[in-house]
Amino acid sequence: MTPGDGATDVVDRFGDYLRLEQGLSEHTVRAYTGDARSIITYAGVRGVEFTDLDLPLLRAWLADRTRAGAARTSIARQVSSAKKLCAWATREGLLRVDPAQRLRAPKAHRTLPEVLDADQAARAIEAAGDRVQSDDGDRQSGDADAIALRDRLVVELLYSTGIRVGELCGLDIGDVDAQRRVLRVLGKGNKERMVPFGTPAAHAIDEWLARGRPALVTQASAKPESAGALLLGSRGGRLNQRMARSVVYHAAGQSGGPAMGPHGLRHSAATHLLEGGADLRIVQELLGHASLATTQMYTHVSVERLRAVHSQAHPRA
Repeated sequence: MTPGDGATDVVDRFGDYLRLEQGLSEHTVRAYTGDARSIITYAGVRGVEFTDLDLPLLRAWLADRTRAGAARTSIARQVSSAKKLCAWATREGLLRVDPAQRLRAPKAHRTLPEVLDADQAARAIEAAGDRVQSDDGDRQSGDADAIALRDRLVVELLYSTGIRVGELCGLDIGDVDAQRRVLRVLGKGNKERMVPFGTPAAHAIDEWLARGRPALVTQASAKPESAGALLLGSRGGRLNQRMARSVVYHAAGQSGGPAMGPHGLRHSAATHLLEGGADLRIVQELLGHASLATTQMYTHVSVERLRAVHSQAHPRA
């Protein structure tokens, strides 16, 4: 199979599998299908049919990616892409045997994420309420008080629950159980989980629903398809991730802590939960991590913070 003929069909079918059967996000599907196309092209220019893919060729492809300057994290993802592609193709009968079973990803350098401390997080939430910004970043539109209430809720929910920004923007009003103070969140792979929120977030939700959201719903260009959305943009449609990130970057910049986006708030929430004594598996469930190993990263963050405090405070550190 050369890059120009059946390759597109294989990549399209692989993309459909990832999207429909695996339930992966469009961002992940684009990354994996891009890697699949790269593998097929690499094989094709070397005269190797897709049906004849083998382990040495896959290793050579990864070595080529490394020489091109790909980061270890990118190489790790490309290994995952190759494994998914080959496992799927073997089940579909496109490959006789799975050549990627013995493919191994390089160990990534562990980079500890920067986090806000509790006071900085509180200042970020306050700062978010002072922000007035239209969705296109160009002209002021919508009600200023409504935008301020929304932005405060965006930062409050991201920090108090640790949910992802995509999960936040996907919330509907019906996903909020005010009585039990929990959110029904649809995470990666369309997996649903229940995430609790505290009193400050409950107050922020109440204020937004009572005084903020109704003002934006009445915008002339409000979109019927966003009627159930919890968070709205200034023109009445569902709040998009780009705008939510902009809100967080602004708020974090006013906190006195490190610059960060929504994922930084997620790191902060997880770190503070563990430092407060939360069980690791409970934090895994709250964050929606498929693997406990992912959650364990935050134990390293906490240890590093303890070491830093010890180094600064102890006379014999």
